[in-house]
This record gives sequence, structure tokens and C-alpha cells, in this order.
Amino acid sequence: MTNKKLTHLDTEGKAYMVDVGHKPVTERMAIAKGEIRMKAETLALIQAGNLKKGDVLTVAQIAGISAAKKTSDLIPLCHPLPLNQIAVDFAFDANLPGVKITAKVRTTAKTGAEMEALTAVSVAALAIYDMSKAVEKTMEIGNIRLVEKHGGQSGDVYNV
Repeated sequence: MTNKKLTHLDTEGKAYMVDVGHKPVTERMAIAKGEIRMKAETLALIQAGNLKKGDVLTVAQIAGISAAKKTSDLIPLCHPLPLNQIAVDFAFDANLPGVKITAKVRTTAKTGAEMEALTAVSVAALAIYDMSKAVEKTMEIGNIRLVEKHGGQSGDVYNV
């Protein structure tokens, strides 16, 4: 167990938005990953582009990018960030079977981009589910995690 205190709680245990005004503006980058598991037949339909709703991965990519830009609207204590880059990428994995999702977010700001990367992955997975639910409602979204972070006072993180 760590002795670090939770930064979003005051001395009375009440939630508050952390003041980052004193922190320097630095380049920051975060990468998050996740996956959506499905039946092999559903994966094959996505790969072939044969779902009625259209191009699943393009819609999921746009959804993930849009979500990253709206993270501070979705997560109450997150600071709005000027995002320099948001990339959402997909890899088909027959062994899951399913789709692996990676989001990379870059910013030059006083606080990091971890929540934006995690939000991008989460919403991209939800968009894949939404686009594919007509053929399968038993898909599972999971294993969403921060795998890499650079910049800021807390230093680099590697969780590959």
C-alpha cells in the first residue's frame, strides 16, 4: 500500500477539483488499450464490412476521438485540456476473438492526458458494440487500462 494521498479529496474527505495553476505547462502523452470480445462470426462480419450500420471501425474511431475531446464533460473533476493529437487504432485478434483498441493522446498542458486516452478507448469499444449489437448482444468490453504515460511531475509510467 502506498502513503500517497488521494489528490481529489480535501482534508475532510470531500471531493474537489485539484488546482493545477502552479504546475508548469509541459508536453504530455498517454496511451490506453482495451478490447471487445465477440463471436468469431461477428468479428468476420466487421472485418468484411458486412454490417448493416456501415463501417464499424471508422465510426468507432470518430467516437473515440470525440469522446477524448469531451472527457472533462464526462468525468466531473477532470480539467479540460487542449489536445494536440488523438489517435484511435484497432487490431483484429482472432484469438480473442475480437478487436483490440489503442488510443494515444498528446497535449501540452499542466495536467496529463490519461483520462482522455482511457475515455477514447472506452467509447470506441461502446461504438463497436452499438454498431454490432444487431448480430450479437453478448460482446464483452474489457481490459481497459493505461499502458504508457510521459510528462508531468509523476514521471513516466509503463504498464505494458
